[in-house]
Amino acid sequence: MYRVPDQSGKLAVVTGANSGTGKEAAKRLAAAGARVMLAVRTPAKGEQARAEILAAHPSAQVEVRHLDLASLASIQEFTDTLASESPTLDLLVNNAGVMHVPTRHETADGFELQLGSNFLGPFALTLRLLPLLLAADAPRVATMSSGTANNARIDFDDLQSLRAYSPTRAYAQSKLADLLMTRRLAAIADERGWPLLSTGAHPGYTRTNLMTSGPGLGGARPGLLTTIAYKVVPSQGVEQGTEPLLYAAADAEAVQGGYYGPRWGLVGPTRPVRPPRPARDTAVAARLWTEAERLTGVSLATQV
Repeated sequence: MYRVPDQSGKLAVVTGANSGTGKEAAKRLAAAGARVMLAVRTPAKGEQARAEILAAHPSAQVEVRHLDLASLASIQEFTDTLASESPTLDLLVNNAGVMHVPTRHETADGFELQLGSNFLGPFALTLRLLPLLLAADAPRVATMSSGTANNARIDFDDLQSLRAYSPTRAYAQSKLADLLMTRRLAAIADERGWPLLSTGAHPGYTRTNLMTSGPGLGGARPGLLTTIAYKVVPSQGVEQGTEPLLYAAADAEAVQGGYYGPRWGLVGPTRPVRPPRPARDTAVAARLWTEAERLTGVSLATQV
């Protein structure tokens, strides 16, 4: 099992930390000495996760905060509160997400749900937290993408899937957007001489409730082929599947704009992986960043 380097004295925010890779990342960061904020949509579930972490690590510093990435108002409330309490933030782990929602849903702000929750929300959160991150000695933003980004593209003509909605295509687009954000933030940090490290990861095929919660939204059930695939495609447990994210978030060998995943694509120990071709398009990354600023009303110019 990957051993997280000492995180003593660091403050970390982990989104979607009540289950799956988020909970595992929070648990292991806390065990390594970080003070960890579980940023979750449902505080009761966050408290349950906190209790589980404390049962395993009684001296861990873990607290629960409400954050709904499908609401720009919730993001602003979370970041304003954190800024009033702490002058710095060492680590932001953009982990929360929703996957393969069967029919088109919208966030509180009218964004397609997967794009809004998986990309636009984390984008706004990251920019709003930049002042706190840049006040830290060696800040880092680690963002979870997905192997589905390999076959995705950003459809600027129908970014919100208004004309045509596909659960898998919308999810893949949102995870490609996460990777483009990661690499664009890395480039901006280098251009401006910031000490900030922006890294990305993907978990391969990791068994979490992400596989069922999205497809089950609105009372739907995963299709037969999906159910069979869950059972026969090579997969791994959450302990192994979280390690690329932990490496991106904490390892001294992680590099600016680095991308990490399982050695054999779906499963295996962590290694650096080459971002897919669509994620290496700097023009698309810059255009998407500008569009995300317009949609969210949160811009780099107003935050730093």
